[in-house]
Amino acid sequence: MHYRHAGDSGEALLILHASPGSSRQQVRLIEDFAGEARVFAPDTPGNGDSEPLFDGEPTVAELAAAALEFLDAAGLERVRVYGSHTGAAIATELAILAPHRVSALVLDGVSLMQGEELAEVIQRYAFPFEPDLDGAYLMRLFQFCRDQFLFFPWYNRTRAGRRDSGLGSAADLHAWITEVMKASTTYHHNYRAAFKWPADERLPLVECPALAMAAINDPLHASSVALAGLLKNGSFAELPRLDAPEFRASRKAAMDRFFGGRA
Repeated sequence: MHYRHAGDSGEALLILHASPGSSRQQVRLIEDFAGEARVFAPDTPGNGDSEPLFDGEPTVAELAAAALEFLDAAGLERVRVYGSHTGAAIATELAILAPHRVSALVLDGVSLMQGEELAEVIQRYAFPFEPDLDGAYLMRLFQFCRDQFLFFPWYNRTRAGRRDSGLGSAADLHAWITEVMKASTTYHHNYRAAFKWPADERLPLVECPALAMAAINDPLHASSVALAGLLKNGSFAELPRLDAPEFRASRKAAMDRFFGGRA
């Protein structure tokens, strides 16, 4: 597993990224905590520069077991864990799998998909981008990443599906596309595992202090609010828009309050 690391003192913080992409998309959060914690941010298996677990779709529990092996390999006995979207599902399963290893849990965007919605996203959302000799797969991959900024789901390119957050910077889009390109034929497995993950059944099993949070324009905001109530020892923090100038500082402040005030 490839990982990013920053900081050389303080309580360890494990950061698990969203799908698609890699820990590259969490560089700003890594920087925010580097001065006060030992931060470790792996590319989850089959994403970025990390090899997949096997040829096929893992379960979220299997991805959590891989995260536990990462903690062992890195010599991390006890950590705080932050997870975003797919990373939040993996983080939850890690806290359930090894409660003695996770001191606090931050879930940034949690989803629950069932019935027709689940069937639709499985059928339409995430598929491999197989290389071809005319480079058409690169354009499809670019549009897939770009349209996640503009629509939700990304393929609902209609007024009803339009998001209002805008594209962000070209540099950020380029960095994201590059990371997805590295794992163009494997990234989709973790996505699909997260879609199928039964958050309503698993969240009540978390024993450690937990904070659910979401930006007000995160597509998972409504589900995060609803699911936060399932956490035994949990709370919810609402964050500003993802594109708001104060978003980064507000996220850091919310996490600081939680880490500082947990039992």
